[in-house]
Amino acid sequence: MKSITSLIISLIFTSCTAMKLSIPDTFKKQATNWRVQGARKNKMVVGDYSTSRIKRGLHIMSSGTNGFFLENLLLAPAGVQKQEHVSKDKTKFRYTITDQKNTADISGEEKELSRSIGYHGMNSNSIWNGLTQTEQHEYIFSAQIKTRGADSTGNWQLVMSNAYDWQIDSVKSLFKYVPSNDNGTATNGKDTIFIKSVSVRNMEGANGKQGRFPIKMLSGYELSTADGVMAIIDLIDKSVWMYNELEQKDRFITTIITTALFARKVNDTKW
Repeated sequence: MKSITSLIISLIFTSCTAMKLSIPDTFKKQATNWRVQGARKNKMVVGDYSTSRIKRGLHIMSSGTNGFFLENLLLAPAGVQKQEHVSKDKTKFRYTITDQKNTADISGEEKELSRSIGYHGMNSNSIWNGLTQTEQHEYIFSAQIKTRGADSTGNWQLVMSNAYDWQIDSVKSLFKYVPSNDNGTATNGKDTIFIKSVSVRNMEGANGKQGRFPIKMLSGYELSTADGVMAIIDLIDKSVWMYNELEQKDRFITTIITTALFARKVNDTKW
């Protein structure tokens, strides 16, 4: 899945100018855009907030194949072989973020499991070469957040997940592309922030001109509470739009969530 996403993105950006998420005008007029300097690197700055150097644990990746399928006895005469591919990916990280008055300690962990079936032709020019069908995909990201200072709201838990199982998919499409969209929540036991992935085809260029991707791509996240949308994270432009009327404590936790999502390595959209 990641290889397909990376290929599509690289093809788009070799022929297009810089793109960014198209933010609804109604929200844009009531919000301010903050750049996430150093996004996806080892140190970030968002407005008055800056992170320490992100300390990372071992990034453990493993993969394997299994070619023992009874179907291969029938496929062999046609010059086709079926293989199962399994990959596992996990890592941890931790850092602090502060604006001198407030500080938060963030400890995150990511895990991903992908299982797919691939078909390979005996002939190098076979149309079967490279065809894969995703059977199972599981991703989970969790982060423990401890805040302190004037705008502290206690300890928070952030959880993001995404799961797909071909066996229970109502649309049995062969060689289906499964987008890496993840959704979740952040809560301190009293307040809850809902985090919804934003996958779109329509994009906005640096000159304001509208562009269009061939398929829907994970492009950002919408953060909301029961009172409405509070922020929109733009993964492409590496920035966050925050509602102007947010209280300082809400800006604090929004900034923390934003940096935590950009700090990930397993679910890295490569923007």
